[in-house]
Formats: sequence, structure tokens, C-alpha cells
Amino acid sequence: MTWFLYLIECDDGSVYTGIATDVQARYAKHATGKGARYTRARKPVALLASFELADHSSALRAEYRVKQLSAADKRALAAGARTLASVLTS
Repeated sequence: MTWFLYLIECDDGSVYTGIATDVQARYAKHATGKGARYTRARKPVALLASFELADHSSALRAEYRVKQLSAADKRALAAGARTLASVLTS
């Protein structure tokens, strides 16, 4: 099964990182207040990017590494200025 890492811009300027098999459905959950506790407190503004990963395990590892980044680095990743591979190997 294919998993995705996704980045969401929140109304306070922060960037939420999560994983899902269906990014659009998961974003809809966040947008309606039924997603993660973090996005219930900080409303989602936009889906910045999503990255396809091979399986759940690799998605979890990628999520952990991306969550260590600053919001500016997450935005650079979403904009294509950084690659997911560069984040995972650093």
C-alpha cells in the first residue's frame, strides 16, 4: 500500500506534518476539525505538498525526520528548494 507524507500550512504560520494513504481525505478531516489535535487548535489554511513513499514504515521514518525541521525548512521542502531525499539522508 502506498503512503504519503504531507505538509499543511496552519493559520498561525506553522506547518503541520503527517502521513496518510489518502491525503485529500485526511486534509478534509483536518479542515473539519476532526483531524489531529494540533490542527484543531491551529486551523489548516492550505495543503502545501505531499510526497509518495513505499510503505507505512518509510512514511513514519520520513515523518519523524521532517518534523525535526523548522517551518522555513518545511516550506523549502514543499516549494521544491529541498528534496525529501536530502532530508532523509542528512
